[in-house]
Amino acid sequence: MKIFINNQPEELQLPQTVAAVLNRLQLPHTRGIAIAVNNQIVPKIQWEAHQLQENDKLTVIKATQGG
Repeated sequence: MKIFINNQPEELQLPQTVAAVLNRLQLPHTRGIAIAVNNQIVPKIQWEAHQLQENDKLTVIKATQGG
């Protein structure tokens, strides 16, 4: 199954949840990360249940500090 993560193609063996993909990318489920699937924000409480589909576009946004 092909999805796109920040516009880069990724192959998944099986349909996976947002949380599973974040684990695969070694991104912790911490504050400061926002996820959008097909330009729709997915609330953090739904990451474990939100199943990704073929050709979904996952956008990972990480907050940074600075000024």
